[in-house]
Amino acid sequence: MNTNLTVRNEGQWPIAPYPGPDAALGRGQRSYSAVNILDFQMLVRILHHWRWLVLGAIGVGLLGAILVSLLTPPVYRATVTLEANPPSVAINDDQSRQQDQQATNAYDFVATQVGLLDSRAVAERTAQELNLANNPDIVPQDRDASQRLRTATAVVQRGLKVIPPEQGQLIKFNYDSTSPQLAALVANGIADSFINTSLQRRYEASAYARNFLERQINKTRGDLERSERAVVAYAQQQGIINTPGGMSADGKPNGSDTNSLQGESLVQLNTALAAATARRVSAEGAYRQALATGPTSEVNTAVLPLRQQLAQLEAQYQQKREFMKPEHPEMQSLQAQIDELKRQIAGQVSQASSGRINGLLAEYRGALSAEHALQARVAQLKGDVLNLRGRSIQYTILQREVDTNRSLYDALLQRYKQIGVAGGIGMAPVSIVDRAQAPSFPYKPNLVLNILVGLGLGLIAGIAGAIGLEFVNDTIKSREDVRRKLSLACLGTVPKTPAKDSFVDDLKNPTSIVSEAYSAIVAALRFSTEEGTPKVLLVTSTRSGEGKSSSALAIAQNFARRGRRVLLIDSDLRKPAFKAASDRQGLSKLLTTDDQVSAHIVETQHENLWLLPSGPLPPNPADLLSTGRIRKIINEAKEGFDLVVIDGPPTLGLADAPLLAAAAGSALFVIESGKTRTRAAVEALNRLEATGTRILGATLTKSQEGAGGYGRTGYGYGYGYGYGYGSKGRVKKTEILMIPQTDDGADEERPVESDA
Repeated sequence: MNTNLTVRNEGQWPIAPYPGPDAALGRGQRSYSAVNILDFQMLVRILHHWRWLVLGAIGVGLLGAILVSLLTPPVYRATVTLEANPPSVAINDDQSRQQDQQATNAYDFVATQVGLLDSRAVAERTAQELNLANNPDIVPQDRDASQRLRTATAVVQRGLKVIPPEQGQLIKFNYDSTSPQLAALVANGIADSFINTSLQRRYEASAYARNFLERQINKTRGDLERSERAVVAYAQQQGIINTPGGMSADGKPNGSDTNSLQGESLVQLNTALAAATARRVSAEGAYRQALATGPTSEVNTAVLPLRQQLAQLEAQYQQKREFMKPEHPEMQSLQAQIDELKRQIAGQVSQASSGRINGLLAEYRGALSAEHALQARVAQLKGDVLNLRGRSIQYTILQREVDTNRSLYDALLQRYKQIGVAGGIGMAPVSIVDRAQAPSFPYKPNLVLNILVGLGLGLIAGIAGAIGLEFVNDTIKSREDVRRKLSLACLGTVPKTPAKDSFVDDLKNPTSIVSEAYSAIVAALRFSTEEGTPKVLLVTSTRSGEGKSSSALAIAQNFARRGRRVLLIDSDLRKPAFKAASDRQGLSKLLTTDDQVSAHIVETQHENLWLLPSGPLPPNPADLLSTGRIRKIINEAKEGFDLVVIDGPPTLGLADAPLLAAAAGSALFVIESGKTRTRAAVEALNRLEATGTRILGATLTKSQEGAGGYGRTGYGYGYGYGYGYGSKGRVKKTEILMIPQTDDGADEERPVESDA
């Protein structure tokens, strides 16, 4: 039963707990995910690892920015500010709603003007008004006129940049050109063309309405003329004559009977008849009174009209005297009449009463005759008016049609005048606030901005490239990668050392970084299980060349130096790393015979360290390891030694490592930093755990993190595989030898003959 625990390495660095083969993923079911969680610590490590790539990308970005700034022709920018003048429309009496509607209309109007300013029609008109098509600096002159105009229009559109206002009614637009004078000229030309286009568009907007109204007015005018001719012809036929007195204030007939000559005459005769009747009654009364009163009464009666007339004339004279002088002809005429009446009154008073009565009788008879004549005329005119009323019905119908046509004609004419006024020039919808001035300095290239952009793009590209290469090259590089990607405890890291130092020399020196690193690993192994260091430890890796043989030797030597009896077994029967002086003994011989293990063990130059070499290379290593003989060999070795360290073959591609792991029971996984891919390591661990092997942890070799993973970085770990012990002469003990590292850094582990 495995217990997860944390090992303290004398206060130097913590060791993560070993998850054990029965972790959540299940035995032999370790998963692989190509997506790694990018945190700050990982980002710093990636940037440090790919720092030259990032710096190179920044340099390229800076150089590119400078080249772009030098090679880009200067561009000048001219700016024009316009003010939009939206029409004000009254909506209703609700003030708040009216203000909201006007604000919405103003916003829509400004947005519309921005779109119109950026239209092709404005650009084409600007090119025409400025004659840009004939400017050889803008358009090549080897084309026809239409092509040059299209090219000039495209040039205007390409350089125009309209800035929509976020608030307010000010519209700004820029024009960019390589010439400052041309930039200002075209910018002002665009503003003028835009205003002229807007005015022309407003004028032409009512063209269709005007044409339609003209056609309707002409048709209505014809109908009006026909109806007027019809009413006049009917009036002539029927003898109907309307007088001005029969018209209303608006010029239309008032609909009464007095709008004709007969009606007007009847009114006048009625007035005269009333006056005649009054005169007849007055004359009759005077005559009868004269008969009743006698001569005095008759005289007074005869004089009475004259006195009445005299009184009226005197009253008129007094009234007119207020505003006329006595010398006025009319005043003199009145005065003469007054004098004449006074004379007549005086003459009549002196006359005899007989003539007075005769006069009253004659007056009475005359008034009566006049009354009878007027009554007859009035009766005749009543018949004429009644007859005219019947004949005027059709006339009224015709007159009403004339009035209707006249009203329609007046309405159409008024609407036509309104459209004509609205379609006129009026106030321009847009006015110029600030005209463009020829710029003194180029708008771009902006060297400072380009450098900042180049540095930023270079930095981004460098970081992206580093992260991309890091994730494409998905390898195990650090302790955190071991814990996070493999779910294993990292027992220690072995840093890179300079190539001038040999690996064996580093192991001999207890203060070397390599020796300290393996001391930390050995200390971690002591706390890897509840029982301490397992008696049998298989050291394997994903592939060859990762430093497993070196790690096995270092671990075995470290335990031997601590006074424990250690047996190092070279179980790689295909490419052994250690070899004794004689090929007649070794593991392959033990697997094929029933010999004792002690018969094939050789002593090394290291105290307390013995070696069981691989022996002769067999043709079928997997078949030999698949028998139960290997378990017996390991069990026999456990009885004779305190610790058995097995240098195993690589895991992937071979069946040897899983067979040895099943026999050993515990394994230490060796990973080369920056070279072992995560997928391959996961597959190798799955194969090992599928056999029931307990993976104690992993050791990271050739690491840049330094021994113990703290502080020491950049040591350079060459592994100088040229390890030889002893001198050139014959030695008494078996030497453990390894070949040097190849040029490409691969750790080719193969046996080398000793001169022992």
